[in-house]
Amino acid sequence: MNKIVYVEDDAEVGSLIAGWLGKHDFDVIVEPRGDCAQAVIAEQRPDLVLLDILLPGKDGMSLCRDLRPGYTGPIVLLTSLDSDMNHVLALEMGANDYILKTTPPPVLLARVRLHLRQGTSAPSPREPSSSPSSGSLLHFGRLSIDLFNREVTLGEEVITLSTADFDLLWQLATHAGHTMDREVLLKALRGVSYDGMDRSIDVAISRLRKKLYDNALEPFRIKTVRNKGYLLAPNAWERVHR
Repeated sequence: MNKIVYVEDDAEVGSLIAGWLGKHDFDVIVEPRGDCAQAVIAEQRPDLVLLDILLPGKDGMSLCRDLRPGYTGPIVLLTSLDSDMNHVLALEMGANDYILKTTPPPVLLARVRLHLRQGTSAPSPREPSSSPSSGSLLHFGRLSIDLFNREVTLGEEVITLSTADFDLLWQLATHAGHTMDREVLLKALRGVSYDGMDRSIDVAISRLRKKLYDNALEPFRIKTVRNKGYLLAPNAWERVHR
C-alpha cells in the first residue's frame, strides 16, 4: 500500500480526497498546516506528497521548494488556483505536477498512480535562482520580470511589489499585447468569478501603474481597453520614465 501525505487545511476537502484515495489502496495522512508538514513528511516518509497552495504557516509553493532538495518522491500541487503563472512557478519549484481540485477523482487517481509508476526520482535540480529558465523571465524594453526570483526591475531600479501585484503583472505580461478582461484576471488570481462589482483588480492596476511610472491620466504602459479590460503594451518600456 502506497503512503501519501496530503497537506490541506480545508478539513472537508482533505477528508473527501483522502477517503477517495483510501478506497483505492492508498494510506493518506492529512496535515492541515504548511509549517508542520515538513516534519510530518520526514517522519512518515511517504511515497508521494500532495500539497495545497494556500496553507496556514507556509504556502505550498514554499513548502515544495523547501522539500525538494531532500525528498526524492513525487510532489503534486493540488489546488483551486487555475493560473498559468502558478503552474509554471510550481514546476520551477520542483513539483512533478499541478492538478486542479475540480479535476474528476478518477483522473486525479490516474495521475497519482502515473507518478508512482514513474518511480521516485525527483525532477532535475533547478538552476540557481540567479539563472532562471527562459520561460520564467520576461523582458519588455527596460522592464524585466523574473518569476523564479519574483523580482521586477525597470532600468536599474528594483520595483517592490506585493505578492498579489506581482501575480497581476505576470498575468498581464504573459499576455502582453492582448486585452485581459477583469473576470479572467480575478479568476486567475483569486479563483473566484467577477460579479461586476469587485474593484480589486482596478485598484491593483492603479498601484501597478504608479510603481511602474505609468501616466495616471493617460496610461500608456498598462492601458485600459474600454468595456473590456486591461492590456500591457509590450513596446512602451524603452524609457524608465515618460
